[in-house]
Amino acid sequence: MNFLVTGGAGFIGSHVCERLLRDWHSVWAFDDLNPFYDPKLKQANLAEIRSLGRSFEFVKGDICDRAALDKLFSQVKFDGVIHMAARAGVRPSIQEPALYQRVNVEGTVNLLEAARLHGVRKAILASSSSVYGVNSKVPFREQDPIFKAISPYAASKLACEALGHVYHRLYGMDVTMLRFFTVYGPRQRPDLAIRKFARMITEGKPIPMYGDGSTARDYTYIDDILNGITACISRDFGYEVFNLGESQIVRLDRLVELLQDALGKKAVIDSQPAQPGDVPLTFADISKARKMLGYEPQVKIEEGIRRFVLWFQSCKS
Repeated sequence: MNFLVTGGAGFIGSHVCERLLRDWHSVWAFDDLNPFYDPKLKQANLAEIRSLGRSFEFVKGDICDRAALDKLFSQVKFDGVIHMAARAGVRPSIQEPALYQRVNVEGTVNLLEAARLHGVRKAILASSSSVYGVNSKVPFREQDPIFKAISPYAASKLACEALGHVYHRLYGMDVTMLRFFTVYGPRQRPDLAIRKFARMITEGKPIPMYGDGSTARDYTYIDDILNGITACISRDFGYEVFNLGESQIVRLDRLVELLQDALGKKAVIDSQPAQPGDVPLTFADISKARKMLGYEPQVKIEEGIRRFVLWFQSCKS
């Protein structure tokens, strides 16, 4: 099958491309290589994908460029699109809300419209646990009310979920929305906590700890996320939303302990006040994904951090 992966040079997107290629699909990655973080890291991801020697094409382009998308869809008959491209991050979105709306919402409309006009029925879109906002009910379930977003990033993802439903309802597309819960692993973006902390601990620099260390996340290893994504490929749902998490919570101070143990070096803590837009807790109820996707996360945080650190240290050597 032929798949388009937007954001295919990024952290999750590059892994999606690799998994599809290992399953003998043909893959086109579409990415603008923007400087949100060093584009050299994205180029390194692409080099790893190309090293597999399978049916892979990279197309540099912006999802906000409708003409570029139309050109690609007219050249290739895609069986499905896996939409990972977005401006990511809660805190940066607070500084540039208009940019996040344009890229995440307008870009998603452009992609869905190109798919519709070129007869592509299957679309799998990345959403986020941030859509739950400050949810007093845990664990988070897909049917929970989601009208209390506390960042422009979360609001943009809510809008994308609504657009997915519209394209299913009006145009008959098969749209699956996947709410990712704090994904980590090899190739993780340098701005995300685990990689950022690992680098600072290694360099002996103080790591910023926002709040009292009690904030907690449902950290999900990349391999488990990939299993959830690929489980959606061969199934038609009409329109569905799934949580993809590990369904366990890890406090920030516990995460730092695990990194210290894996790196063999003590962290220097720089205590900071809690940040606007940060939710105190994320915790996925994955019973729906278990039932409908056969999703069963395998990598607990202790093993996941060990694997991440092995990759991180190999990059530094």
